[in-house]
Amino acid sequence: MAERILKLNRTNVLGALALTGVLGLTLGTLIAVALRADGAGAFGPADWAAIRFTLWQAALSAVISVILAIPVARALARRSFPGRGFLITLLGAPFILPVIVAVLGLLAVFGRNGIVSQTLIWAGLEPISIYGLHGVVIAHVFFNLPLATRLILQGWLTIPAERFRLAASLGFGPDDIQRVLERPMLRGVLPGALLVIFLICLTSFAVALALGGGPRATTVELAIYQAFRFDFDLGKAALLALVQFAMGATAALIALRVAVPGGIGTGLDRAVRRWDGGIALVLQDVLCIGFATLFLVLPLTMILLDGAPGLVRLPHPVLWAAGRSILVALASVILTLSLALPIAALAVRHRSRLVEGIGTLTIAASPLVIGTGLFIVIFPLADPFALALPVTALVNAAMALPFALRVIVPVLAGIETDYGPLADQMGLTGTARFRHLWLPRLRRPLGFTAGLAGALSMGDLGVIAMFADPERATLPLQLYRLMGAYRMEDAAAAALLLLMLSLLMFWAFDKGGRVDADA
Repeated sequence: MAERILKLNRTNVLGALALTGVLGLTLGTLIAVALRADGAGAFGPADWAAIRFTLWQAALSAVISVILAIPVARALARRSFPGRGFLITLLGAPFILPVIVAVLGLLAVFGRNGIVSQTLIWAGLEPISIYGLHGVVIAHVFFNLPLATRLILQGWLTIPAERFRLAASLGFGPDDIQRVLERPMLRGVLPGALLVIFLICLTSFAVALALGGGPRATTVELAIYQAFRFDFDLGKAALLALVQFAMGATAALIALRVAVPGGIGTGLDRAVRRWDGGIALVLQDVLCIGFATLFLVLPLTMILLDGAPGLVRLPHPVLWAAGRSILVALASVILTLSLALPIAALAVRHRSRLVEGIGTLTIAASPLVIGTGLFIVIFPLADPFALALPVTALVNAAMALPFALRVIVPVLAGIETDYGPLADQMGLTGTARFRHLWLPRLRRPLGFTAGLAGALSMGDLGVIAMFADPERATLPLQLYRLMGAYRMEDAAAAALLLLMLSLLMFWAFDKGGRVDADA
């Protein structure tokens, strides 16, 4: 009995240590930032302009993403065609896509020399501008249109097939179905989708770094980077970091309070069959699905076409940067799992939503806020630039932790509910419980979590942009530098390499978690 209590206490201790680390990375760095920050009077017109632009571009990006996603989700919900499942899976790809790679692909399509602008010039029209507000919004819509479509599609799939059958028997047309079935569902789904995408766009750094940056197109995170990297004004960077954290925390709290609605009644889980068809609606759905597919696939295709010829003659600094990115990503995976497993075990053991909530606290922070706090803490003790890669791995792990917990905690709770009492009777505790009960049934979620954390870390361009010197650049930072030097052929090849490595890392861990894993 004493041994069992000791082992349970060991789980508590490991979980408490992990939670302490999370609190240190979020609230601890925030306190360090607050102590260094000057008063609100230190804000100038440019800083207030950055705050206004941050809120405006996030709101505009969220609204446009959701508005465009509604017809795409409706089309996917009411049409069945070959490749539909693959297309829905493809909608999840931008989430693990390195941001800087997507930016380069968007430049190949919408940039001055891109397909769209060249077509407009050929037609005698002015080309569009990819820089500034237009570019930031286009990039955010590229990343978040698939997410909004998936969220809204889930709402459509909660409407039972029997409701559509009843609507057909009552002679409902498309307008009636929208009014009675679809609009009530959208009123429940859209606020949550808008807030989630708003929060994502609020903390987007790489997009603003590559496509913004002018006096009218500077976000708060970009202002933090400029104050830190160019002016080395730690007080200004700290004050801006507090503002960024406040905006992110407010958006996160509002998003958490907006409950995800349940389905509109229950059914017999039959396949949905729609009778509100017609050639006009079919054509409309085909156009919506075709537009979304082209919008997602064309930039990636351009990366493949532009980058493939130069892949075999990449400069040595790019290859060294790729090696550093792999090491940082692997370290981030280890740190993510080392934090997620003890916190998940503690949350499940004590059935505590508070523990899980503390573990997901990093979602309210941004990498640059945490990075600024870590620099302030490290600077009196050591050279922060020499620790650029370890700090990057740590911050990337902290940012992946909320996603890891959302994957692991429900599965672990189910394991303990189904097998926990029997394991307790058999005296299966501690390491033996982890090896023989948890690990075989957690391999799939752990593999997915590791792949997600590794892919996100591979493509991250956040803290490393603040800390790294030329000898310690990762592949995303090296790619950004190639773009800044207008070496676009090398940049395209580096982008293709980064894309391949990110997808390979996700696939390898996810596949590894499925090998011989229990269902």
